[in-house]
Amino acid sequence: MKFYNTLTKKLEDFQPVEPGRVKMYVCGPTVYDYFHIGNARPFILFDSLRRYLEHRGYKVLYAQNVTDVDDKIINRATAEKISPSEVAQKYTQAYFEDLEKLGVRPANIQPKATEKIPEMVKFIEQLIQKGSAYEVKGDIFFRVKRFKGYGKLSKKSIDDLQAGARVEVNEQKEDPLDFALWKGAKPGEPHWPSPWGEGRPGWHLECSVMSMEILGETFDIHGGGTDLIFPHHENEIAQSESNTGKPFVRYWLHNELLNIQGEKMSKSLGNFEYARDIIAQYGREAIRYFYLSKHYRSPMGFSHDLLADSKRAVERIYNLLEGLASQVKGQADDLKLDPKKLSDAGKDFLALIEKTREEYIQSLDNDFNTAGGMGVLFEFVKEANIFRQNVAPSDLPLLKEALDLFRELGEPLGLFQESPWMQSGSESQEKLIQLLIQLRNDLRVKKEFQLSDKIRNQLQEMGIELKDKDNETLWSYVRK
Repeated sequence: MKFYNTLTKKLEDFQPVEPGRVKMYVCGPTVYDYFHIGNARPFILFDSLRRYLEHRGYKVLYAQNVTDVDDKIINRATAEKISPSEVAQKYTQAYFEDLEKLGVRPANIQPKATEKIPEMVKFIEQLIQKGSAYEVKGDIFFRVKRFKGYGKLSKKSIDDLQAGARVEVNEQKEDPLDFALWKGAKPGEPHWPSPWGEGRPGWHLECSVMSMEILGETFDIHGGGTDLIFPHHENEIAQSESNTGKPFVRYWLHNELLNIQGEKMSKSLGNFEYARDIIAQYGREAIRYFYLSKHYRSPMGFSHDLLADSKRAVERIYNLLEGLASQVKGQADDLKLDPKKLSDAGKDFLALIEKTREEYIQSLDNDFNTAGGMGVLFEFVKEANIFRQNVAPSDLPLLKEALDLFRELGEPLGLFQESPWMQSGSESQEKLIQLLIQLRNDLRVKKEFQLSDKIRNQLQEMGIELKDKDNETLWSYVRK
């Protein structure tokens, strides 16, 4: 397995600190609003990477923070005329609700910044003792030029750096590049005790303290969007390595951003759409497919047409799966694969199944190239559709093998898991559904369409979708 490491600008063999175990940290949200659809890219990407690492046999400890104290939260509290803690609580809950709608599994550990204030104070005290930080009237700043490796992640020369839009300007600082570790309390703002007076931590500090407390002083993967490389991740490295004297992270992975009409989608520009609205329109699998069909280091453009295309692509695969499922329905337990009994076409198809699995893994092992993996799956869709049209009785077990392949390879991506053969209820429940379908069909023959439509609509409300095709009614569980 190889990853492109932002730190070295190279594709590197992946060798975790502890063999067989991966420790990964990804920057989480600042909870002052619902997250937009561009924010969803890293959430989906690193959820899928975590799943794939587990698929390949690693034990993964995945941590993601929640920034619940920040200037944006304070400003939103003022606008909504509620307390900052109420703002944070409201949007933290919304964040986890929207993650669930996207099929994103919760991280193993998700600390909130406000829960780790004493640890952050201790961290700052250590930096002051080492001469890497200093106090000015209750504020604490990090001495950037004291850290010799500053700029190694972003490849920025410290001599060329100027105090700009993303570096806070403060006349009290020794150097305009120095950044805040602790901010003295201001009237009406949340604050906590410290040796330097009441105040609150800086954003960069929070991630260093929380990640190292959970994962150790050196861990394997740190992820986030490219917009976090400088100054956030650069500052994390500086303060962390100044404190420990050890490498902070081995592999830095950064996803490119979502653009709309050539500009980065962002709330500051006002050119965004909330993720929850897009989920309601297209469903989680279309959104996951939209992102995973492109390499994570490639910029992406947003449009409703592209999302509609993604939804159709997902439906195309589900149509194949439903066709395969209908061909083996009721006899799956009897479909034992015996390669000796296969026809020549069946032997070729079995070889294609193995080739598909191998090429899929090769793609994802190569810098998590999900786009390549999707291409492999769609080649298989094309061949499987041809094969199933004239399948020999001796080759029927291969249809179940194909179903199992999609379940196996789709799971790391959070795709292609919602189908009748995976979600079916009891045998009596299925017989009841079939009875209702037969009743509906009898009513249609009698042209009692009001009652037949009522049965269809009530089944739909129960999560069961009917499709009338070629004088037959097929049913499946509704995909979300």
